[in-house]
Amino acid sequence: MSMRPLLAAALALPLAACAGGVPPVEVTRFHVDNPARSGSIAVEEMPGNPDISLEFRTYAGVVTQEFQRVGFTPASDGAQSDYVALISFNRSFRPSGVDRSSDKPVSVGMSGGIGSGGGRRGGTFGGLGLGVGINLSGKPKDIVTTQMHVQLRRRSDSSAVWEGRASTEARQGTPAAQPVAAAQKLAAALIGGYPGESGRTIMVK
Repeated sequence: MSMRPLLAAALALPLAACAGGVPPVEVTRFHVDNPARSGSIAVEEMPGNPDISLEFRTYAGVVTQEFQRVGFTPASDGAQSDYVALISFNRSFRPSGVDRSSDKPVSVGMSGGIGSGGGRRGGTFGGLGLGVGINLSGKPKDIVTTQMHVQLRRRSDSSAVWEGRASTEARQGTPAAQPVAAAQKLAAALIGGYPGESGRTIMVK
């Protein structure tokens, strides 16, 4: 049998795994009957949000860009905007799999045999077998849950016209778990298709 089809199939497995391993985003939106579709907008941090302060500019830029895609205009510096988008962003971690980091890292097994045998000159022979098992599994990476909450309010009377929540999960250390990448994905899933169906939870790939 030719090895070429087998090699092609082997190479396709990691690609298929990667394609299937992209974490989806869970999105829920709520809005009034006829939410705003245009107007100037400014993005601000939601009061009491614990995690976003240090990287607020990055997240604000992502959210502003997505609102711009659906028809809003970023407010000029110092200008009073028609709407304000309040955002919060947080991350949590939970263990995954079985922690094997406390297992003995190395195990050694030895076996041997000695005997005698005849030949032209006679003599003895010996045999020795050595097996080494090493546990390299270590502690499994945590699962990172990243959540974004966006609330759109009318500046004039502070009334809420639209809000949404989005969350996604990824294994710690993967590109999808990085804060900036996760923020971009969450903002695109949440604000894309604005205003969306009110009160319905969907999964966005």
